[in-house]
Amino acid sequence: MTTMVERIASLQDYDKYRDLHWEGTFEEYLDLVRQRPEVTRNAFQRLYDMVVSYGEEEYIDNKKRLIRYPFFKDPLDEGKDAIFGLDIPLMRLVHVLRAAAQGYGPEKRIILLHGPVGSSKSTIARLLKKGIEHYSRTPEGALYTYEWINLKETGLAGEDDEFPCPMHDEPLRLIPLEWREKAIADLKLGSDRHRVRIKGDLNPACRFIFRELMDRYDGNWAKVVANHVRVKRLILSEQDRIGIGTFQPKDEKNQDSTELTGDINYRKIAEYGSDSDPRAFNFDGEFNVANRGIIEFVEVLKLDVAFLYDLLGATQEHKVKPKKFAQTDIDEVIIGHTNEAEYRKLLSNEFMEALRDRTIKIDIPYITKVSEEIKIYQKEFSSERLRGKHVAPHTLEVASMWAVMTRLEEPKKHQLSMLQKAKLYDGKILPGYTQDNVKELRKETQREGLDGISPRFVQDKISNALVRDGTEGYINPFMVLNELEKGLQHHSLIANEEQRRKYNELIGVVKAEYDEIVKNEVQRAISADEEAIARLCANYIDNIRAYLMKQKVKNPYTGKDEEPDERLMRSIEDKIDISDARKDDFRREILNFIGHLALEGKKFTYDTNDRLRRALEMKLFEDQKDSIKLSSFVANVIDKETQDKIDVIKNRLIKYYGYNEASATDVLSYVASIFARGDVKE
Repeated sequence: MTTMVERIASLQDYDKYRDLHWEGTFEEYLDLVRQRPEVTRNAFQRLYDMVVSYGEEEYIDNKKRLIRYPFFKDPLDEGKDAIFGLDIPLMRLVHVLRAAAQGYGPEKRIILLHGPVGSSKSTIARLLKKGIEHYSRTPEGALYTYEWINLKETGLAGEDDEFPCPMHDEPLRLIPLEWREKAIADLKLGSDRHRVRIKGDLNPACRFIFRELMDRYDGNWAKVVANHVRVKRLILSEQDRIGIGTFQPKDEKNQDSTELTGDINYRKIAEYGSDSDPRAFNFDGEFNVANRGIIEFVEVLKLDVAFLYDLLGATQEHKVKPKKFAQTDIDEVIIGHTNEAEYRKLLSNEFMEALRDRTIKIDIPYITKVSEEIKIYQKEFSSERLRGKHVAPHTLEVASMWAVMTRLEEPKKHQLSMLQKAKLYDGKILPGYTQDNVKELRKETQREGLDGISPRFVQDKISNALVRDGTEGYINPFMVLNELEKGLQHHSLIANEEQRRKYNELIGVVKAEYDEIVKNEVQRAISADEEAIARLCANYIDNIRAYLMKQKVKNPYTGKDEEPDERLMRSIEDKIDISDARKDDFRREILNFIGHLALEGKKFTYDTNDRLRRALEMKLFEDQKDSIKLSSFVANVIDKETQDKIDVIKNRLIKYYGYNEASATDVLSYVASIFARGDVKE
């Protein structure tokens, strides 16, 4: 009978374990490099290759060619740290990594993610660390280091027989600098795709052991590496502090630069006899442990000036200066992040010019697309996490709409409202505006996305609405908007009353837009006969085609040719405020739209064009609304026939629009009150 321990043990992949714990001689490693020269990549090359290993998606946005990198959707953690709506900043970041990987200069810089609070700077850094850690465990991302063995008889490691390389150096650094280039060429290490280039010298501890062993073997390098070097697979791990480091500012009195570059191990001084013996030094500073990988500086510009000095050499020369030792080579990606207030201090500090000169700033703004902002809240408030709580349709949409509008700058021209601007940015089609207008809108802004409300504030208010008493198992847009409105009174990051007033006014704008959304939704639920809409659409298209081509329309019932039905066409166009003077332009626009789709091999349906769909639904609603007394929604007494019709509409809202019983009842009552006020053309 199989024991429980054996059942758990059966889950282990022994082949993978052996591969991750590969060990071999220096000779075997040279053979491995000959077969797969990419194992010698530097940190920037490895990080860039990791990002693009998840693919690239090219698309066009506002006539601009963009690339989306699926890695930033966090495939490793099923989207837990997914980043939305920042394709352009992420594309800039990957371009910097690519240039650095090819040795064009950015590898000598700090990558500084700059932006307002809550704009995903930390998430991007966390994703990169998580990605490179996982990549090192794959065959494509394999990298290697070495350790010294058989040292007991030499006394070089005290009582120990082995001495691991404290900074996990690349094994090819064991080839002396003066031989290195010729050795790589003679052994034909490398390929057209990846040249083997090994920069830097051994760390002080390994350099000491190497020098002592060379003396012991009378300079016979072959004997040193054959007898005392073992190469092994290196697995990067943030938790084990191997190849991934994180540093954040703390109390200045309790922090010094040894946290970055390591410190003396006083217990080992008695063993080795001197505090200047590199074997008595702990190479455990964040720069040391991050060698071969990536180091993240949290709020980097809050660091004391003494720490920033260490950054200068680490970026430009790829060297750090441990206490009492020569400069030591490092190979790592340095990435920091900071908010705008700290960055402004950097710009105004003349003593920081050297740091500014060694920094590549990448702006990480807030999202300015409503559809992308919605994804943040959908991830946080998914049905799995809400434990039975229902979020009514459009709740997250109106919260996102408001958040995005707080981040937009007032349009300087085009007579646009903030709501219209948000819709254009989100890819919506508005009459009279083109993609060129959207590009112009973006170009005329100075700080768009760098100010406004952060997603964290909105998440907090949605959470408040979810736990507030009396929500009856669900939340709707008004509950969340009310929470946002109350939260603005005490928001600590709002600089002045004018800003607070502006944000409150935008809540009113969003409420008005929500009224339009739910009115249209209920109208569509009442007129939810898709076949009838499709027939009406086909009839309209036949008539406008005949009208524009000066032809007649065949009556399907009589079979006779008749003049285009102007009354039908105008009854539909009136619903979306197409004036009589503009009717010809609109009709040509629809036919051109259909022709454009046909050229792309796409089929036109009634819902392909949003404006036409809305007009058709409102026309059908008008034709059918008399069969249901709208006032009955708010009446105290409802007859059975009317109740049955209301139940049909309610079921459509539940089935097609995502409501539950309570939210569907409430939204019908709310829309009925709007109908009762005469806000809808009857």
